[in-house]
Amino acid sequence: MFVTVKARIHTDWTGVYAELPVVLTPAGILEPLLDYYLFRSHDRSLAWMTKVTRSVRMFLEYLQSNPAERDTHRLFQNFAQRLYTGTFDRATGLDPSGLCWAPRSPRDASHIITHLSDFFDWLGEVRPETAAVNPRYAGGAFDRQTDEAAYQYRRSKAFLGHIWAANSSSAQAAYRVRSRRAPNVEKGDPPAFPEERFEELLLKGFCAGGRYDYRSMLITLLLHGAGFRESEPFHLFIPDVFPDPANLKQAKVLIHHPSYGSAPADWRDKLGRPRRGSRAEYLAHQFGLVPRTDLMDRRHAGWKGGTHDAAYYKQAYWFLPEYGEWFLQLWHRYLEQVARVERGHPFAFINLNREPVGAMYTLTQYNKAHAAACERIGLTVSKALGTTPHGHRHAYGRRLRNAGIDKTLIRRFMHHASLESQEVYTQANTREALAALEAAAQRLRDRHTGTPSASGLLLPGIELND
Repeated sequence: MFVTVKARIHTDWTGVYAELPVVLTPAGILEPLLDYYLFRSHDRSLAWMTKVTRSVRMFLEYLQSNPAERDTHRLFQNFAQRLYTGTFDRATGLDPSGLCWAPRSPRDASHIITHLSDFFDWLGEVRPETAAVNPRYAGGAFDRQTDEAAYQYRRSKAFLGHIWAANSSSAQAAYRVRSRRAPNVEKGDPPAFPEERFEELLLKGFCAGGRYDYRSMLITLLLHGAGFRESEPFHLFIPDVFPDPANLKQAKVLIHHPSYGSAPADWRDKLGRPRRGSRAEYLAHQFGLVPRTDLMDRRHAGWKGGTHDAAYYKQAYWFLPEYGEWFLQLWHRYLEQVARVERGHPFAFINLNREPVGAMYTLTQYNKAHAAACERIGLTVSKALGTTPHGHRHAYGRRLRNAGIDKTLIRRFMHHASLESQEVYTQANTREALAALEAAAQRLRDRHTGTPSASGLLLPGIELND
């Protein structure tokens, strides 16, 4: 009944438009949600919009499958509970509602509820013309349904995990629901790519039929040797790479913000004069394109943010330094291939053999190339084993920590916004934790000279036979 599609949205009579996900209902586009996206489009990503869309669709589907429920408080409560329990009858295995929801983890359920809570909060503030307070409101059936839900939500704050309004009655308070919390557990070993296999991956994994995949080797060096997130290299322009003046054997790489970064220095106006502007302006003027963060197809590449080194780019801090030298050597080889291909865009990484030749190389293509490279050298591809592209960023963070680099510098090198962000990348793995325990035990033994070691002790009354 509800379908998510990509739509080109014009909000005025200029030529400017935005590509956004919209929910199609039997009555047309769900306009309240579209308005919400337009309001937040300057500070929220397409990935966030996709998650909110899923949450709103689930709520609408639940409303349609429970048309007889008139108590708004109970409706919110039951929706939240069904996220945790699923919708199947445990005795029969059937679901009369047709929702067919499996139970969700506490974290996933909490995210869905948060998305809806934020949406309803915003909707209650900016759309007071809901059916509950304005009978002349002429929105579509599902717009009315969404607006009324937001109105009732704002009145009672009845959603899971939220505090009831100060004037709530004791009868209303009976409907209050607490978030379910998953038991606290250690996060496990950080999924870092195995350091001892990296050179083999680079030299053997990315070589098929005697031909090197320089493009994927370069991206992997940016992840493993400089700690970039896997989406960031896909915003690189060719002029963003040049020999480092401090070490001409090493590459200096500046990955600019997709929109706010400075346009390339070779941009000229019609009279040949240097032209300044942002990357968004440059892409629009020269190529009729938007930044890859705003594309809603396979060419999309995210940008998480963090801290930039200048306005606005992130510099590659090579560790180990030789990785920067390898990068420059491979870069020159790669440029020889690019020089033979026509491009309709300025992005560095392109299709060289696959159609359409010269088009932007995509994250999906790189992930497949990386997985194939791992399999060529006998590695199992798994996030838990660190053998996906993100495992290289974990390896970079752990390498910095093991080398004794100060936390404030690790934050800078990994372009984190806060010191706490690096903890997931630099926490000790199980092997390191056990080694620390063994070292501590040995220090304790050394302090008590003459005390028998644990391996030489037997519990009283117990004999160990071979």
